[in-house]
Amino acid sequence: MIQRFSVNFMIFLMGLDFCLVAINLVIANLIRPQLNLPFSIEITTPLALPVPLFILFPMVWVAILMWATVYDYQRNYHVADEMTNLLFGSLLASISLAGMLYLSYREVSRLLFLLFATSTYVMMVFWRLIIRLLLRFGFFVNSKNRRMLIVGAGELGRTLQSKIVGNTDLDIAVAGFLEDDELLRQSAQQEILGRLSDLRQIVNQYNIDDVVLALPLGAHERINSLVAESHELPVKLWVIPSYFTLALFKADVVDYAGILMLDLRAPALSEYQRITKRIFDIVVTLISFPFILPVMGIIAIFIYFDSPGFVIFRQKRVGENGKPFIMYKFRTMVSGAEGMRSIVECKDKDGNLIHKVRNDPRVTRIGKLLRLTSLDELPQLFNVIKGDMSLVGPRPELPYLVDQYKTWQRKRFAVPQGITGWWQINGRSDRPMHLHTEDDLFYVQNYSIWLDLQILFKTFWVALSRKGAY
Repeated sequence: MIQRFSVNFMIFLMGLDFCLVAINLVIANLIRPQLNLPFSIEITTPLALPVPLFILFPMVWVAILMWATVYDYQRNYHVADEMTNLLFGSLLASISLAGMLYLSYREVSRLLFLLFATSTYVMMVFWRLIIRLLLRFGFFVNSKNRRMLIVGAGELGRTLQSKIVGNTDLDIAVAGFLEDDELLRQSAQQEILGRLSDLRQIVNQYNIDDVVLALPLGAHERINSLVAESHELPVKLWVIPSYFTLALFKADVVDYAGILMLDLRAPALSEYQRITKRIFDIVVTLISFPFILPVMGIIAIFIYFDSPGFVIFRQKRVGENGKPFIMYKFRTMVSGAEGMRSIVECKDKDGNLIHKVRNDPRVTRIGKLLRLTSLDELPQLFNVIKGDMSLVGPRPELPYLVDQYKTWQRKRFAVPQGITGWWQINGRSDRPMHLHTEDDLFYVQNYSIWLDLQILFKTFWVALSRKGAY
């Protein structure tokens, strides 16, 4: 199932709209000869429309809908908001396409274009209403809702809970509250999961996705400490802004279930940057598969005959926002190498952990070649397709190394983790963990699709040079 409001779901909606525009253009062209009205020009056969129109029309329409925030789920919780944005975007798209036809292919009759534009808009409204009904009955949603923990069981916390419970458009379940006040704890014992000091334990125990700080006005110091602690946890962090003026973190004000709140884990990428990045990843990966899959097959055979063990090495890594996932690589070490880390791990003079060294005795013969050429990374393309990783981004780190991170280093998880990145093209393994984090932060702060293209291009030459690869 595609999770509702995920980037993949947004891309699915855009693809559906793209196809719908092209299909309606075909249908309108076929129906037009049957609609020879008194005020229209008589047409007996469908027009031979230029093929580029079937690409250009969908691209323009979808691009304008993006600009009109039709695909921005935060602005379209309610059906009225979505229909308003869709109407505005569709009108603007129709006017833009009409102007393009006037300046280029003027053989398209006004009645045909009116039929096309009207039917396209009606169908877009229709399938969105259908999808909302499907969503209401549990389609396109993960097996579990996002789980929210509210810190503070006072009036504001209770108001937020009632708003969420009463909003059926939200896939959110309130797991419970954290509260220190004894009177509030006694009045709602079943919903109080613990005290404020239990935040880390409760987040892990109940698999919390969102933490909302809804504490009284005088709790500024306590909020500061909770904010610092939450930035070490794989959760979204929200604060109701009527009593919080902290400006030390990147924050967005969001209308969340009818209540304005500060998102203190606001993503480094905007929604459209994220969608563009995801489309770029999918397109480039799928285009590369016909060339790369045969190479992967040959590599798998060599690994199989080189040493005993699985061909694909699966390892738990830390992804975007600190969420763990399983990363795939070609196995380059002997079986059981994970239990032999102590052989190579050491610390530099400043106490920073070094976990990669040259001439690692655990690396196999074929593994050395794969590492030198970075071909061991190819299976991560399947992580890209799954959405666990991006083609470009900070390198996914091992959990035990992340546990040693300082707070500033955790900012590297603000974007999707990648197969290659700014660090890889600027030294690779020659630069240890505590130094390459600065390169990752540079990427986070300066992200653009053009930077991704630049990194991918340079990665090819860096891989050929084999600099820093071991």
